[in-house]
Amino acid sequence: MSDAADDGEAGVEGASQGRLPAAAEVELLVAALPVRVARAVRDEGVEDLIEIVLDLGRPPAARYATREVVVGSGEVTALDLDHVVGSVSEFGEDNRAGIPRTLHRVSAIRNRRGSIVGLTCRVGRSVTGSASGIKDLAEDGRSILLLGRPGVGKTTMLRELAHILADDLGRRVVIVDTSNEIAGDGDIPHDAIGRARRMQVPRPELQHEVMIEAVENHMPEVVVIDEIGTEREAEAARTIAERGVQLIGTAHGNTLANLMQNPTLSDLIGGIESVTLGDDEARRRGTQKTVLERRAPPTFDALVEIQSFHRVAVHGELSSTVDALLRGFAAEAELRSLGATGEVESVERHPVRAPGERSPAGDVAPGIAAAERTRVPHRRRGGGAARGEEAAALADAPKRRILPYGVSRTRLEQAIVSTRSESVVVGSLTEADAVMTLRPYYRRRSGPLREAEALGVPVIVLRNNTVVQMEQSLRAMRDGGGSADPTTQALREAEMAIATVSLRGRRSVELAPQSAYLRRVQHELVSRHGLRSVSRGREPYRRLTVMAGERPEPWAAWEDPDADPDAEDE
Repeated sequence: MSDAADDGEAGVEGASQGRLPAAAEVELLVAALPVRVARAVRDEGVEDLIEIVLDLGRPPAARYATREVVVGSGEVTALDLDHVVGSVSEFGEDNRAGIPRTLHRVSAIRNRRGSIVGLTCRVGRSVTGSASGIKDLAEDGRSILLLGRPGVGKTTMLRELAHILADDLGRRVVIVDTSNEIAGDGDIPHDAIGRARRMQVPRPELQHEVMIEAVENHMPEVVVIDEIGTEREAEAARTIAERGVQLIGTAHGNTLANLMQNPTLSDLIGGIESVTLGDDEARRRGTQKTVLERRAPPTFDALVEIQSFHRVAVHGELSSTVDALLRGFAAEAELRSLGATGEVESVERHPVRAPGERSPAGDVAPGIAAAERTRVPHRRRGGGAARGEEAAALADAPKRRILPYGVSRTRLEQAIVSTRSESVVVGSLTEADAVMTLRPYYRRRSGPLREAEALGVPVIVLRNNTVVQMEQSLRAMRDGGGSADPTTQALREAEMAIATVSLRGRRSVELAPQSAYLRRVQHELVSRHGLRSVSRGREPYRRLTVMAGERPEPWAAWEDPDADPDAEDE
């Protein structure tokens, strides 16, 4: 046997006696490779090695932090793959294997017959100090949800938090380790998790059952979960939180906005549902009658977006942030910059964007300007300095361009001045971000209204041609009625209704009134999900109702006597 293989056997024996140095742990993975590949990898260096890729019929490749190189000579053969498979543990149903008491992961690619035709050998390292930047959240007993793109370090930070909670704070920690990524392969967990206990999951689809079993059988103070990805796992996490157990977990998604748009995982932040307000409440809020609200307290108290190895965005009060975003108000996160040892070097306030919201450069009507969102607290406090900042922000903010059609231009300009709205009156549809008209004109779809709907330009419908009506519409646009692109907002509301009907068993959900163009878009979305939808009511309050069951044929869709079968959105 070669020297490399002998070194590998010695390394495994050393692993069984205690924790190895980082370089020796990497050598265990290198030693499992074909001899020619292992020799080439050692020559190239292993300090910043991330993974080795072996694909049948292709040259082997080694991926480093900043480069990818071909290692070894010739193509990968079936014997090479068999060599690696025989050097690691048995592959599970998730096509993953490892080396006992290490954090390395070997993932397989199979052909249609189930034979392995590719391997990804990923180096696992325990990085001390990776969680120092959010240690304060864990010490306070808060449940923490980690988000971030693949490879950014979510599992590494999760492992370090488990170590801190178990060893430094002396809490009873149980790790639900689905793919052995947190505590490594084998029956004995890696020393990187400290005194925390590890429960392995026999099959990935049983993770939610093991989560509940951990709480019922082992009395933990903290439960650590990696990759919450299904509705059952989200429900199990809520059950654990309701029993007073601290949760540390990760989920699919990069930002809070991703989570809010995910019907399956939004339950982790309290769940989002469409609520119909009474006339008085809608008038008090200055919004439409159907709004999005948080359904329950969030499962997690805080959310951390891992942007890079040296920067995280912390939402310390998750419930307040979600509520503010749903109502179109300003929200901020703590942007923490971390040093080489993981300690916080600087903290900045960073604005949080709602789902579907555009960047400030393009945030003209129908969106709220970024300057206005960040100015809300100053307006409430009052004072000369605040008024000066507000005036400066108004001067620099992008203008919302409104085309009046059938309404008084003079009254609209007066309403803009009295409400201090970031709007300007324009004379053509090509310049407009929105069209303001009266109900009779909108019913006839005359002039530029038909063209506006075809282009997706929002149409604001007034009951009367009065300054008061115009002021109410401008305030609604400013204070939350137009915080997102109308098409995005309509689709998001339709997606929430689809999730409510298909996943929660509701018979029907009524959406907010929309223009014919947006109703048509909503119809198409509902149809793609195999559900039924009909339009009801009269303009400008015509709206969709989403119902269970497949969408019927056009001639069978009109069960409502008030529905108009000749409407163009049908």
